[in-house]
Amino acid sequence: MNTLSVSALSKSFGRKTLLDNVDFQCSTGEILGIFGRNGCGKSTMLKLLFGTLKADSAALSINGRPITPGEVIPQGHIGYLPQDPFLPKNLKVRDIIPLYYSGDGQDRIFYSPRIEKMASTRAGNLSMGELRYFELLLVGHLPHPFLMLDEPFSMVEPLYKDLIKELLIQLKTKKGIIITDHYYNDVFSVTDRNLMLKDGQLFAVNGKKDLAAHGYLPSETE
Repeated sequence: MNTLSVSALSKSFGRKTLLDNVDFQCSTGEILGIFGRNGCGKSTMLKLLFGTLKADSAALSINGRPITPGEVIPQGHIGYLPQDPFLPKNLKVRDIIPLYYSGDGQDRIFYSPRIEKMASTRAGNLSMGELRYFELLLVGHLPHPFLMLDEPFSMVEPLYKDLIKELLIQLKTKKGIIITDHYYNDVFSVTDRNLMLKDGQLFAVNGKKDLAAHGYLPSETE
């Protein structure tokens, strides 16, 4: 089992503090959900961990061995699925797969459920569900021990939500996965633990009542 430990993670923009000495852990074999209102810093946190945004302070380690955010990408510690589409819109699905994989790796992606049916479609013409599922297949099967997903369920059709959930359950046997998304029912259906980001701090969440207690959901939510 590998464990990613994050501590003293802080980030401010001018006088606005988004993250204030945040700390948490994620281990392979689990899916960790992180909730929070728009603008609270969820996406910022993922970018800080991935090293594409500079933190004011951050201490990261894997199995107790310190790493810097600048090492995350070149050393392949963490895979990252951002909110915004990143695949070249003019390329067909079958032509994108070789950009990420060769040999048996290509076959694994191509013969995943429903990929063969969309193989001749350009990425820019895929539905949101098709696109997010395909993106997750590409990023998720890379050899990173940890995976961060920013809104994998947002605007996704039910069929592809189910495929994404099945894929996440498969991936977590070898990876630690962090998910941020507003579709809380979908998140709860796959996560092992959940946290709430509020006022720069993380709080444990054990269900919808905790989300309501933090003002994320109406208080009458059951």
